[in-house]
Amino acid sequence: MSQPVRNIAILAHVDAGKTTLSERILFTAGEVRRPGRVEEGLATMDYLPEEKDRGITIESGVAHFEWKDTWFNFIDTPGHVDFGAEVDTALTAVEGAILVVSAASGVETQTVAAFKKLREAGVRTILFVNKLDNPDYSLDETLINIEEVLGVRPVLMTLPEYRDGKMTGVLDVLSKSRLEHSATGEEVVDEGWNVDDGWDQAHDLKKHYAEAVEFASNFDDEILKLAMEGKPVPAKILLRGLKALAASDDYALCYAGSAMEGFGVRSLTTALTFFLPEVPAFHKGELGQVIRLRYFKGVGEISIFRSHTDLERKAWPAGFEFSRLKANLLVPVDEIRAGDIFAMRTPFETELGEILKVTPEGRSDPIPQSDQGERPHASIRDRYQPLLQTRVECLGSEDFLHVDKSLNMLGRMDPSFRVQKDDGGFWYLHTVGEVQLDVLLSRLKREFGCEVKAGSPEVRWQERLCREVGPVENSFQLGPHKISIKLSATPLEGDAHDIRLSAEFLETAPREILAGVRSALLESAEVGILGKGALVGVRFEVHEFTWTEGALPPMIKKACADAVTKLIKPADVELYEPIMELSLECPVNFAGLVTGDIQSRDGKVKEIGGDGKTHFLKAEVPLRKIFGYATGVRSISKGTALYSMKLLGYRPIPASFRP
Repeated sequence: MSQPVRNIAILAHVDAGKTTLSERILFTAGEVRRPGRVEEGLATMDYLPEEKDRGITIESGVAHFEWKDTWFNFIDTPGHVDFGAEVDTALTAVEGAILVVSAASGVETQTVAAFKKLREAGVRTILFVNKLDNPDYSLDETLINIEEVLGVRPVLMTLPEYRDGKMTGVLDVLSKSRLEHSATGEEVVDEGWNVDDGWDQAHDLKKHYAEAVEFASNFDDEILKLAMEGKPVPAKILLRGLKALAASDDYALCYAGSAMEGFGVRSLTTALTFFLPEVPAFHKGELGQVIRLRYFKGVGEISIFRSHTDLERKAWPAGFEFSRLKANLLVPVDEIRAGDIFAMRTPFETELGEILKVTPEGRSDPIPQSDQGERPHASIRDRYQPLLQTRVECLGSEDFLHVDKSLNMLGRMDPSFRVQKDDGGFWYLHTVGEVQLDVLLSRLKREFGCEVKAGSPEVRWQERLCREVGPVENSFQLGPHKISIKLSATPLEGDAHDIRLSAEFLETAPREILAGVRSALLESAEVGILGKGALVGVRFEVHEFTWTEGALPPMIKKACADAVTKLIKPADVELYEPIMELSLECPVNFAGLVTGDIQSRDGKVKEIGGDGKTHFLKAEVPLRKIFGYATGVRSISKGTALYSMKLLGYRPIPASFRP
């Protein structure tokens, strides 16, 4: 196929209608016979049982469709804050995105977070104002809200049409046409409607066309000249100016309608063919990049892969297989194309963000970071700091290796999830939140067949060194082999770790010994001294290190771990707890109950606002006090409150509370 390829993501706050819009786009393009409904558990893109049960997107589902001779790969991303890493990885592989804003709630906390991610990733964004099938929701107020909160001027491209209090169609600004439903529920052009025939809302349509001309004239001299001469601007020329406008940071094309009722979706889908940039040029000799990892029961590990080259089956690396991925369905293909997204099976494990080369094996030495340009995957894992830890152990010792392998696979799939294996034969799961933990445990059982016993989640604290300690000496001997280390530690500002090795050690030790010592000390810091969290802000200094030839890596790990335990005592460590910023919206009649509940959790309200109908607040709350908040606030507000949380920072634990 020679048709152009576009990769798009769709983002939104929870319950803004993101997945419903995804289904409508697939229906509009003829990819599904009828759009699945999230509340019925029938959404095409939400295929995991956990997604159907919760009514939320967890994994970035992938589908594809054709529209206006363009091939689209379509990624539906999670809106829940616990799965933000899924959004980050999706944005590394797209040219554009749709940001859904609910007219019922306006720009919400996760809307702002999503828009910030899109801006940082340089992804061109088109807005869709949803839920306008309810005439009580104001499009004008939502547009003002978008401009005030997101800081961009929305350029409206579709207008909802109402008759007798019911949405009956949309007016398309660019084509000056009216779209209505056919007998089968598809959006079609009303051939009997003309903007110059005096129809209702025709005046509004002309006004918004004039506004589009005015804004586009800032980016196209021919449009400016025609406008100044009072001459009409043809749609084709206006389209060119709007393409330039869509690429700017000051404006955003905005489509309005209802995903649930299927209005405004056709115009939005057509806009994706007009206003998104082409796929970038890739480095010669690259096969492509792994953008996600998945595990399908009965199939095994699958890499979601963006191709960087055109390649027919006969030229594929040995042992490689490529398929189209639609939700959880795999359809084999005979060729791959540059810029396109496929599911890939390989004879070896791949890593998230790994770039493969075009070789008979498909893999060669890693491409140096300096040669990768702006390759964003490398830092995704570093952006997420798991705040909870949960102890997990096998029900039977014979399952240990299977559980260990399965947990490591889940950790490779999700860059915001960490697994820490304890020498005692159990694991600590480090997660962003409780929902993520529940989903991981459910998938561990369903997909990998692992029966485990999980403890209650606990806050993952930070441990900080109070004073300079050491040096101490420690030795470990096993048979004829012996390792000795002399170690000291010093507090540092911030959360970084620093490891300094003596000049003699650096000059004489092989690379694998140096790497083993660094790895062992960093792993000891990750475990911590009290077992309550990672030891941060510390510099380890290795004054002396000796070893016998043939010493094994586990011996290095043991010698270093024992040295750290000997060096740093519990009295040398101070605990810091995570403080969360809670942003919450609820109807004003629940404001008192919600505020009182936050204060009872040692929360400090920092900001209050609202419009007389909706109450808004921001508060700082210790994470240890916010466990189970979803259930509590749902009960207090009768399910009407919406909230999000993010890490604000760490503070010393009060003397009145010591775990």
